[in-house]
Amino acid sequence: MKKIKLYICFGLVTAAAVSCKKNFLDRFPKTEVTKEVFFNSPQDLETYTNGLYGQLGPSYDDIQSDNTSNYQASIYVDNLVRGTITPVTVGGWNDWDRLRRINFMLENSGKAQGDGAAIRHFVGIGKFFRALFYFNKLRDYSDVPWYGKTLSNDDPDLYKGRDTRALIADSILADLNYAAAHIKPDEGNRTRVSKWVALTLLSRFGLYEGTYRKYHPELNLSADHKRFLERSVWASEQIMGSNRFAIHNTGKIGEDYRALFCSATLSGVKEVIMWEDNQQTLGASNNTHTVLGYLWALSNSLAETYLMKDGTPFTAQPGYATKTLLEVLKDRDPRMNETFASPGFSPNLDGKPYITKPTIGGYDQVKFYPRLPSQRQGWDANYTALPIFRYAEVLLNLAEAKAELGTITLADLNNTVNLLRDRVEMPAMTLAPAADPVLAAQYPGVASGLLLELRRERRVELACEGFRYADLMRWKAGARLQDVQGGMYVPALGAMDVTGDGNPDIAILASPNDESPIAGLPEDVKKNLTKFHLKDAAGKDNNFFLSEGTKGRILFTVDRDQPRTFTEPKFYYKPVPQQQTVLNPALKQIFGW
Repeated sequence: MKKIKLYICFGLVTAAAVSCKKNFLDRFPKTEVTKEVFFNSPQDLETYTNGLYGQLGPSYDDIQSDNTSNYQASIYVDNLVRGTITPVTVGGWNDWDRLRRINFMLENSGKAQGDGAAIRHFVGIGKFFRALFYFNKLRDYSDVPWYGKTLSNDDPDLYKGRDTRALIADSILADLNYAAAHIKPDEGNRTRVSKWVALTLLSRFGLYEGTYRKYHPELNLSADHKRFLERSVWASEQIMGSNRFAIHNTGKIGEDYRALFCSATLSGVKEVIMWEDNQQTLGASNNTHTVLGYLWALSNSLAETYLMKDGTPFTAQPGYATKTLLEVLKDRDPRMNETFASPGFSPNLDGKPYITKPTIGGYDQVKFYPRLPSQRQGWDANYTALPIFRYAEVLLNLAEAKAELGTITLADLNNTVNLLRDRVEMPAMTLAPAADPVLAAQYPGVASGLLLELRRERRVELACEGFRYADLMRWKAGARLQDVQGGMYVPALGAMDVTGDGNPDIAILASPNDESPIAGLPEDVKKNLTKFHLKDAAGKDNNFFLSEGTKGRILFTVDRDQPRTFTEPKFYYKPVPQQQTVLNPALKQIFGW
């Protein structure tokens, strides 16, 4: 994806820093921005902050969470729960150059002459990006060094240890408060950081830190969690009270939700607070076609979370655990069939239905998939607009924060969650729903039926948008990452209809050597089947199996052979790579790492 970038050398605490300690913190390419010739006007500040936008972008998957059944590549969470993450093997930590770019601009912004409001606007954007940088660091490591300035090679803070989470969180809060107060409210067609974007990040951060402190006693910060929730509520209410945003609802059930994730443009869509404009003429694109049948599918756990159309839990249906793909997707919350590939879905709009892939679970993701073939030009050459911040999250943040504070009212629900449900004609949420025993088992210690239903709603509405992992972490629900995430249920070996046309499309067989389950089918039917095997011709296991041998839930051999374990509280925090702690002995590991 094409991004405007200003490269300024930072190199803080990298493996290569051992050989370039001197001057590596203040070395600038002579062809790049320097304080001697720049930062003289609001226009200079604007040009510089344009180079920060590469740090902000959309998400279109939940592969690091229990929303995914199987991901056929190496990722941090998968390695973590299988015990292969250590300070020696872990990556990360080496992106501090981003912070130096931000601090360099903030330090020198005082040189600028001209419109004071414009100068404060761009300083606010700089502080927004610093808050975003440290929010990500806080989520990963909790305590990290706080750097509010650029550092010279002889600065005593260069190799300091971690600052406390309390200091980091308060510093993020201060930056976001400034950003929300000084960034201008309007930025063209909402592809740039605005006041409302800053308030949305404040809404998100306040909810995250408030609930994280509440549910994580190991931090010893639970007594100081409410002010963050209250700030989340305040920021959300500022956005809601502006009357600039609304849930996209034209009365087209399902289609209105879909349009947020696969349209050519989101300009003028009032639900979108900020979006990424991907156009071939701009040299900007995405890779969203990979969500469908490439390396992952969605989990049975996510599939079971969606309510029935009448508002009752799917898990309250008789025999829910043995329903087939077609049965699972029938009569559900319409958002499910805009997230999961529904029977008969035709990727090329040519009437040829998509054939699901049992090898990755069978519940293939369609949310964010470019629906028009013209939007899919190749690898990293998809041209759909993608939301970065949307109003639906703000509404969910407010509802959850108020519920956690014990101040939520029916009017709050009607102005938030029930607007989302109304879009897809789902029954309204009430203030005192009965506690769903399935949800209660997923979130031990949460007795409130309302909080459980708000967590359901958040998981459903924001599925595949990159929120789920952080939500599990802040709720202290990391144990869900050790759950085996299965795929669809298979009633027996043999042929199955997965497109809903009454004809078999796939066959799941024990091996290529045994086609007895489909022996009685007509030849023209057999030749059109896509076949999947539990073992190869030599008898070696393939990557998936059925939970009951010749029938059952699709499970994965990696989960059987390398069981998942989530160690608390250790796994809520990433280890710092060992090479960094060798370089900086003051940088200690935390919580057992």
